This record gives sequence, structure tokens and C-alpha cells, in this order.
Amino acid sequence: MYYIGLDVHKKTISYCVKDASGLICQEGKVGATRWELDIWIKTLPQPWTVAMEATIFTGWIYDHLKPHAAAAKVAHPLMLRAIAAAKKKNDSIDAAKIADCLRCDFLPECYMAPTEIRERRRTLRYRHLLVRQMVQMKNRVSGLLMETGVSHNKQRLHKVGYFPELLANADAVSASIRPLLLLSRESITRLQRTEGAIIRSLQRDPLLAERVRRLQTIPAVGKVTALSWALEMGDISRFRSIRQAISYCGLCGDEKRSADKVARTPISKQRNKHIQRVLVEAAKLAPRRNPDLALVYENARQKGNANCATLAVARKLVAYLMVVDREQRDFEPVRGLVGIAE
Repeated sequence: MYYIGLDVHKKTISYCVKDASGLICQEGKVGATRWELDIWIKTLPQPWTVAMEATIFTGWIYDHLKPHAAAAKVAHPLMLRAIAAAKKKNDSIDAAKIADCLRCDFLPECYMAPTEIRERRRTLRYRHLLVRQMVQMKNRVSGLLMETGVSHNKQRLHKVGYFPELLANADAVSASIRPLLLLSRESITRLQRTEGAIIRSLQRDPLLAERVRRLQTIPAVGKVTALSWALEMGDISRFRSIRQAISYCGLCGDEKRSADKVARTPISKQRNKHIQRVLVEAAKLAPRRNPDLALVYENARQKGNANCATLAVARKLVAYLMVVDREQRDFEPVRGLVGIAE
């Protein structure tokens, strides 16, 4: 078996091929394009296994090499840095160290979701970009009205029927901002339609439809939360416990302990930020829709503050989602067990 370490960049990929004894058989650089990789693959000794660090470019390279390799692995960047840290650092050394970690079975491998899940996850994350742009446009409309002193109903401003009424008042709305308001409104409408189309297409997807339907039987879990959970968490069996899933979602703090000194942070920065954001937003609304989650919130609120209470509700939602996903059945509330997994 030959072991290949790749140091991936936008335009080039540095590689190092080693045999089982650690002897370097090949090393160099190859262009980060599919046709150059195809040519490079033909020069490799057989059989071979490859490893690379997780980057924004890793996905397509992993998919392209996997059919040709005995095994393809992706390393966790933070853990790999801790293992392979050195005073001298360059692309060829990095590739060689990745090859050594792979050869000695020291590679801190991270989970690589199937291609079909990653493609749909990319679509869902693009939906978040649209939502951010929509919010920016709405804030800009409000800013234009406030700059020119136009009185308006803030609660109704972005409703469908109110905006034409506002523009119909020729005396109140200045002619200088009318084209900007119309352009902003058109952009908001277009973004709303696109965002809705993305959500509907993902909900109807045969790969996700049944799983999302089951998750939506949980109180306070809507379509966006269910889709985010399904696509960001991937294969739920990779989490051994609810605590591990909570940690992955970034709903607990870091702890650094040395001798008698302990340092804790409220929220860990090592997390999946996409699922964390969705769960926290869902947890803010959940107590209004479910009495059990409202009780979790109140109990945590008495011990701490509102932010701690929201995190407690989010952790409870993770427990609900884990159970439904693992057992592949609809949610069934059980009274009197609210204190579990807070």
C-alpha cells in the first residue's frame, strides 16, 4: 500500500507519496483541475490511499479521487495542526506530514458527508444568504423612510398591501426616494420567492422528505429547522450520545483545566455554526409553542439569565431531534420527563 498526503490550495496541490516504510516514492505539485488530476492519477503506484486537510476546495477533490483510491480520508484541520506543528513549514513538508499521519494511523479523520447530502446542504446554506440580503433590503427601506421623515407603520411596512398605500401618498413620500423604494421592494419580493422555492424543492426531495416530515412532528421544529438538522448533522449514528451532538451543535462551553485552575467559556467556538444558529433561533420561539419547553425555559431562567435559558431549550430540542432521528418514528410527548437532557 502507498500513502499519499495532499496539501490543497486554490490553484495547486502539493503531494507526497510514501510506501509502508516511510520512504518517499514521489513528491511534487499538480494543478488543482480535474484533467490534471486525471493525468497525475495514471502515474501513481498501485494500490494507494490518500488523505488531505479539510478546506473549501476539499469536497470536489475528495469526490474525484475516491473512485480511484483504496481509501480517501479528510483530516480535521485544528487537530492536524496540533499533531503536525513544526518550526519549518511549507507545502511539501505539510504533504509529507499528512502522508506520515495516514501511514501511521495517526490521522485525525473528520466526517465527510455523502455527495448528495453536501450538494443539498450547499443549497440550504445559499438560502441563508438570500435571507440575509432580504433583511438588509428591508432595513434599507426603513432607513430611507426615516431619513426623509416619512411616517409609517413599522409593523405593517413590509406587508404586501401596505407598501402600495404608502407610495400612493404623494405628499408624504419624496420623489427622490420613490425609485429606490420600488427597486428595494422588487428585490425583496424576488428574494422571498427564490427562498420559498428553495425550501419547497428541498422538502419535496425524496432523499429528505420522510426524515423532514418526522422531525417536524416535534413541537417548535419547523421546515427550516428540520432541513438544517437533516443536512448539517448527516448520518445521526455517528454521534454516540446526546452530549456529543450538543457539543457538535455548539450549545455548550469550552473547559480548560490545569492543576487547580479551571477556565470555562459560555459557548464553544468549535462547532457547526449553521446548525447552532438555527437551533438557537428555534429555541427562542419554542417556549411560546410548547408547555414542556416553556417549563425548561423557566427552570433555567430562575438559575441564570435569558441566554442560558435559551441554550437549555436548544439542548432539549437536540435531545428530541436525536431520539426521533435515531428511532425513525414520529415524536410522542411524555409528560413528567421535562428535566432530561437539559
